[in-house]
Amino acid sequence: MSRIGKSPVTVPSGVTVNIKGEGITVKGPKGQLSRTLPPEMVVKIEGAVLTVERPSDAKKHRAYHGLTRSLVANMVEGVSKGFEKTLEIVGVGFRAEKAGEKLNLRIGYSHQVEVTPLPGISFAVEGTNRIKVLGIDKEVVGEMAAEIRALRPPDHYKGKGIRYVGEIVHLKPGKAGKVVGRK
Repeated sequence: MSRIGKSPVTVPSGVTVNIKGEGITVKGPKGQLSRTLPPEMVVKIEGAVLTVERPSDAKKHRAYHGLTRSLVANMVEGVSKGFEKTLEIVGVGFRAEKAGEKLNLRIGYSHQVEVTPLPGISFAVEGTNRIKVLGIDKEVVGEMAAEIRALRPPDHYKGKGIRYVGEIVHLKPGKAGKVVGRK
């Protein structure tokens, strides 16, 4: 039995869940999400608890069991609390500013880079070097954060670029590291 799949999902107050065939719709204070789940999985709601059951111990069903439960749990958490990813800009002269819904980045190119948010995503800028990507769908928040990071990934020699907060960037020694041992 899947440890993730068998754990129940508690539905907080203010969140409603509708299950119709293979589809599930979750409504909450932050918005509404809907998704089509694998047809083999059975999602049951009893009071304020959601459970996911699988029909057999076949490899395919075991794989879908934990996945389906995680997708449903992320939907419930997204419409009740929301998700956020925080990015940090490191570099002299690198900065971010919000212009309406869009994000303008100065990250060492000859021009400003303008980022348009995906549907359901909003940006918040703290100071000049922190960007928060906010939304209710965990997948879309992660995708948007990855797209922003890909504009200028961290340099492995100086550490400049866009990184996730808490991301560890290992710096390489560069040319000077080779010459030190020679005489």
